[in-house]
Amino acid sequence: MADSSRLAERKVPTRRVSLEDSFGTVPRHFAADGDLVMSHFHAALSALFPDGEDFFVRSVRHYRDRITEPELKQAVAGFIGQEAMHGREHRAFNGRLDELGYHTKRIERIAKRLLEFREKAVPPIANLALTAALEHFTATMAELVMTSEEARESFGEEAVRELFVWHALEESEHKAVAFDVYRAVGGSERLRVLTMKVIRIGFVLAVVSEMTWTLATDRATYRPGNLLRSLRRFRQSPVMSPTMWRQLKEYDRPGFHPDDRDTTALVADWRERLFGSGGSMVAKLAGRPAA
Repeated sequence: MADSSRLAERKVPTRRVSLEDSFGTVPRHFAADGDLVMSHFHAALSALFPDGEDFFVRSVRHYRDRITEPELKQAVAGFIGQEAMHGREHRAFNGRLDELGYHTKRIERIAKRLLEFREKAVPPIANLALTAALEHFTATMAELVMTSEEARESFGEEAVRELFVWHALEESEHKAVAFDVYRAVGGSERLRVLTMKVIRIGFVLAVVSEMTWTLATDRATYRPGNLLRSLRRFRQSPVMSPTMWRQLKEYDRPGFHPDDRDTTALVADWRERLFGSGGSMVAKLAGRPAA
């Protein structure tokens, strides 16, 4: 069962952010200093997000009627609202990336078909286990974005940075929701850990495969020395830090819970920075969310 006192403190507000208008001027190599590989890395993540977020929502919603704790019910509603907004804004960004030659819309269609096939092929509890595991992935990356100025600067264009930083904040806000639903409906520790062991490799392979495809169709890849210089910078970036990999592996520990990593102060800080009085993204809201 979920910890009721912890659930009562959790806030998962749905913020109706609209960023589409700011994507129109994003250039092909939008990352800091026009970096080739980092641009393709961020594009690869964005291409996977919309249908991944839809899958997460369906996986959690399947068990919604079995949740009895009012606080968890409320958190689930916030989770669904946040993920829906993430999917919408990343689809808009992917539309711009597709115009720039990243094949993001084709990748979206492939991801959609694969996830729909999975939903038909495996039991709902296995899909919820996958959702909980991938939420740990996104929460780990979100923490990196919020704590590392270098990681934030790597997005380059302001519109892209706003998209990913807002997404990071909300991934941290709802990082334990799918996990708590999984526990509440009787998901096993064995399935939870095994799913993460498989997806830790599978997710990396998916991103690398996607990047390889899009880099191969980018003329900038073939400029003498460009790819090698960019790969060297990428290997030195925060996303390649061993610390991040160790944090991902924390999920395998018996009795693990996402809230074992206390990001309360970090989340409060970024809520204020983005959506507090004078926050940098207040103007992007259709209406002010609950505090």
